[in-house]
Amino acid sequence: MDERDSGGRSCDKGVGAEDEGSTAPLPEKVQVGGSPLYRIERKLGKGGFGQVYVGRRFGATAITERTGPGAIEVALKFEHRSSKGCNYGPPHEWQVYNALGGSHGVPRVHYKGRQGDYYVMVMDMLGPSLWDVWNNNSHTMSTEMVACIAIEAISILEKMHFRGYVHGDVKPENFLLGPPGTPEEKKLFLVDLGLATRWRDGSTGLHVEYDQRPDVFRGTVRYASVHAHLGRVGSRRDDLESLAYTLIFLLRGRLPWQGYQGENKGFLVCKKKMATSPETLCCFCPQPFRQFVEYVVNLKFDEEPNYAKYISLFDGIIGPNPDIRPINTDGAQKLVCQVGHKRGRLTMEDEEDEQPKKKVRMGMPATQWISVYNARRPMKQRYHYNVADIRLSQHIDKGNEDGLFISSVASCSNLWALIMDAGTGFSDQVYELSSYFLHKEWIMEQWEKNYYITAVAGASNGSSLVVMSKGTPYLQQSYKVSDSFPFKWINKKWREGFYVTSMATAGTRWAVIMSRGAGFTDQVLLLFLLYI
Repeated sequence: MDERDSGGRSCDKGVGAEDEGSTAPLPEKVQVGGSPLYRIERKLGKGGFGQVYVGRRFGATAITERTGPGAIEVALKFEHRSSKGCNYGPPHEWQVYNALGGSHGVPRVHYKGRQGDYYVMVMDMLGPSLWDVWNNNSHTMSTEMVACIAIEAISILEKMHFRGYVHGDVKPENFLLGPPGTPEEKKLFLVDLGLATRWRDGSTGLHVEYDQRPDVFRGTVRYASVHAHLGRVGSRRDDLESLAYTLIFLLRGRLPWQGYQGENKGFLVCKKKMATSPETLCCFCPQPFRQFVEYVVNLKFDEEPNYAKYISLFDGIIGPNPDIRPINTDGAQKLVCQVGHKRGRLTMEDEEDEQPKKKVRMGMPATQWISVYNARRPMKQRYHYNVADIRLSQHIDKGNEDGLFISSVASCSNLWALIMDAGTGFSDQVYELSSYFLHKEWIMEQWEKNYYITAVAGASNGSSLVVMSKGTPYLQQSYKVSDSFPFKWINKKWREGFYVTSMATAGTRWAVIMSRGAGFTDQVLLLFLLYI
């Protein structure tokens, strides 16, 4: 990765992670919102914004209640008041639990309040997570078990979506079974609602509007939807895509994009997900899992999922007797009955063999297009395309003789295209065809002579064509070359008054040029990766 600016200074290549937590000690005893007094014991885990501990009720000598407000042991979730999830008030998660109170598959919150520097929720103690079950069973899980998880998880998500929320971080660690030794030990729960957001506007009742912030990622890289990687607003399709990855992981023990490391991990995982077809992802899996993946990855942003149909896909895998299934599937059965099914088993009477109407993700390599359009007055203009390296200077020299300067360049199949204009306003121009992407020494030398980059292109073989001109409005310039699109760097430069004025790719590498004094008042950026 390379980053340079026209002042000749080398900028930082990385940004340190911000400390989102706090070193403030937890209280030894907890009592909030009229709850009993609890002693904090062992740590259970850590969520998106908080940490969870076992709380044991003072004065209890025998186990009388395993769940409920009077339980001898509870789960205590602590979130520091300075956490991003609190936003100068009670945690966002509290609002979500208030909205989802009593929803199927969501744990019960019995008390909540603030004690010292922490906001505290008192919840039912649950059992192991699906990750724990998988990990403790030699990294395996039976097909029937995963199928039961599928239909009950779909049911839980349907109930949550019905209330207007998407979870935002569906993964094995966030699905927990009920407390062992209780009637709920085979019941499935979805926890950690810190990243939950509304898909339906609470005031209008309409679907939230589409938006995209490519520099913002929410979720867990391994299980996140491709849309989440691309910074798109979360909707119901994203929870279901994450569930699909969760199911395949539990069934196969691994996902094709595991193993990536480093600064570009998220970018590389996203590319791999886009290039992996349902057939490849579900290789050696029963057909219903492939069908489920095909359905959910092809959902539109605001499309209503057919939850009952998805549940019916797994009917042939699970046992006929609900009482002996490894997971309680009561929620799924109720959902199917609500849409007109009267039999005990989960079936669909219509369109059982229907395939998705469209197949957007077929595992084909993604081609990247970025289009920039500027309205300009009519001018004298010419263009050349399919130009080989050795003929480039001939066309440029002839254009210069006719009073034309290069305004745009591009490359395809290691051949060049250029547009030359008479109305650019440039007073002079230089260019370099280099085997490097980009040749920083040459660029910095031209900066010293008051030339600025006005056009750039990269070829598949890694070479580049850089055009630098005088007579631009630019006051300062900076560029970055990276193996992934540098959203964070662009955001930083925006704050410093720079705007994107050129960009190019060479192979899998990106180059982005940003200039100060470009004359823009605002700028947005949308990255298309042939994924709808």
